[in-house]
Amino acid sequence: MTTLHVVNGRVLHPDHSITESDLLIDQASGTIEEIGAVDAEDADERSSSANRTQSDDADETLDAEGGLVIPGLINAHGHAAMTLLRGYADDKPLEAWLQEDIWPAEGELTAEDIRVGTELAAVEMIRSGTTGFADMYFEEPHVAGVVDESGLRALLGHGFVSVGKPEADARADMETSVNFAAQYDKVGGDRISTAVMPHSLTTVNEALLREAVERAREADVPVHIHANETEDEVDPIVAERGVRPMEYAEDVGLLADGDFLAHCVHVDDDEIERLADSDAAAIHCPASNAKLASGIAPVQAMLDAGVSVGLGTDGAASNNDLDMFDEIRDAAMLGKLGADDAAAVPASAAVRMATEGSAAALGFDAGRIEVGAKADLAVVDLDAAHLTPGHDLVSHLAYAASGSDVRHTVCDGDVLMEDREILTLDEAAVTERAEEQAADLIDRVA
Repeated sequence: MTTLHVVNGRVLHPDHSITESDLLIDQASGTIEEIGAVDAEDADERSSSANRTQSDDADETLDAEGGLVIPGLINAHGHAAMTLLRGYADDKPLEAWLQEDIWPAEGELTAEDIRVGTELAAVEMIRSGTTGFADMYFEEPHVAGVVDESGLRALLGHGFVSVGKPEADARADMETSVNFAAQYDKVGGDRISTAVMPHSLTTVNEALLREAVERAREADVPVHIHANETEDEVDPIVAERGVRPMEYAEDVGLLADGDFLAHCVHVDDDEIERLADSDAAAIHCPASNAKLASGIAPVQAMLDAGVSVGLGTDGAASNNDLDMFDEIRDAAMLGKLGADDAAAVPASAAVRMATEGSAAALGFDAGRIEVGAKADLAVVDLDAAHLTPGHDLVSHLAYAASGSDVRHTVCDGDVLMEDREILTLDEAAVTERAEEQAADLIDRVA
């Protein structure tokens, strides 16, 4: 087997203990084969320690000296190509932002826009230690191509709506989502998976939503949807149906194993209980929810009830970056503010949401450094003023670290970034193309 040996670092284990350890990775399967601890008496001779997994026979060695090896972060909800709309429209509530700015711009998007915007997102994610993401957008075959080239892991789906569309057009949009999910799931290996992605409970009519869910079950793929993001996504359902959105979601067949719902900001106790009793996951997007003044999700209440919670950035147009370290910090801090409790959403819980929580939500065998798990990881440099002293490194991950602290990024056993140099994409060319493509897009909108 071809192997990658990650040496000289400290490793964050699933229980959030930290040890000086090496990792031996089987690159053919993309999995962690061995985790070897360092003997204290040999710590000063790190590269030759007999108590570590042997590097002499490794095909490739990655030096993590002075760093913390963590699971690759997983962005469980987003719209990757919206990087081209970063800074285009800000300081508005969700509905006005969508209707006045975003939807008109999205109406002009081309396949090339999607490809270039996704490349930019991939560069940003790799650079900041994100190894996996979920994408609900358009022209998803082009997104899949970028995922394949970049080396990232992704769950992809074509987002569709029915509101404001003739029935035939809405149905065609749904068919695109279903067909993409069926054709691209696990294409070329296991780094790409798919879902059927109706936009929300209020932007897709009931008949089409029921059919989409049924078709997803037939294709054996999950469903991803926005839910309870704002009060405007709750009130119409209550007024028209006499039930809360989660009860409506259950009625149309949602909340099954593998389904994951973005936002879940305005959920009441009954809805939290329904989520906890289901096999579905909630994806918390704290920065986007704060920027659009959508509200603060009751994350601690969901965690206490046993809801599976992942973490996402949403699109770069409403965040406005894809740095998951920022999202971890926002999740912890807004969780405390929303609960009026400084002990709510502690650092360890916030970090876990961005790793194991997001991995579970997306069905990735990742999010943890453990023998047999996928070798998706990042190495965070600890030699920085803002990460000193090292009293509690998990606390630092939540409250002090940023994407710029990431030195190496590995996904599926392949090195995507080494010593802050991205190896799978030409970063300079990507950013130059994105600047030109974004300007062209806005010219078309105008």
